[in-house]
Amino acid sequence: MSDHVQTLLDRLPRLGEAVLVTLELTLGGAVLALVVAVVLGFGSRTRTLWVRGPSRVIVEFFRGTSLVVQLFWIYYVLPAFGYELEALAVGIVALGLNYGAYASEVVRGSIESVPQGQWEASVALNLSWFHRVRRVIFPQAWALMIPMLSNLLVQLLKGSALAYYITLHDLNFWTVQLRRSTSDTVFSYTVGLLVYFVIAYALTWFMNWLEARAKRRLGIGPQRPSLRETLRLEPAPVPTAPTAPTAPAAGVRTGGAP
Repeated sequence: MSDHVQTLLDRLPRLGEAVLVTLELTLGGAVLALVVAVVLGFGSRTRTLWVRGPSRVIVEFFRGTSLVVQLFWIYYVLPAFGYELEALAVGIVALGLNYGAYASEVVRGSIESVPQGQWEASVALNLSWFHRVRRVIFPQAWALMIPMLSNLLVQLLKGSALAYYITLHDLNFWTVQLRRSTSDTVFSYTVGLLVYFVIAYALTWFMNWLEARAKRRLGIGPQRPSLRETLRLEPAPVPTAPTAPTAPAAGVRTGGAP
């Protein structure tokens, strides 16, 4: 075991490089996925058929095909048409399109969950469509979609391990190399699992902070969330509005002088 630990210490500099590649894939794919999700989410609920139709086709195509096949197609097939991307760019594009298709349903559902009265009130204020969405609708939908986007972000992190198949030296590649050096499968993949968990927990903490901030801006959360609330793994419970006290039934005494 001491030899394994020494091998691990010798490979720590390469671990930093591998984690950097994994973070670049995860964060780059997440940014692209968010852009794709917003565009396709709004496009899927528009009344214009020539916008809604292509949006639904794109969503169903990327949800219905394998991420591995998408990676291979962009990396190996796309150059045949004269478009060649670096391996890192291929990973970001494939992850962004695939998880963006899933996230678009989150965006669409969250927007539709905003009460219709909010749309009507923004129309009554004579706001343009862009300002209605930016100032009234999207802030409320954003607070609703963050917990689901947090799950997709962790899934995207785990999906980034597939970039190993297009010659990227990410965390999965580093784990495989550690196993070859130590000839110990249990030790090597346990270390890899722990590193992935630390990254996933950090991303979950960041998304919890975003959720608390979004709810605070809407006035439905604490002004300053506690450290325990920020570091939790599960989504925060949705606060409920206080119910009005009911009037006592006729003839029923509620206390006081007779």
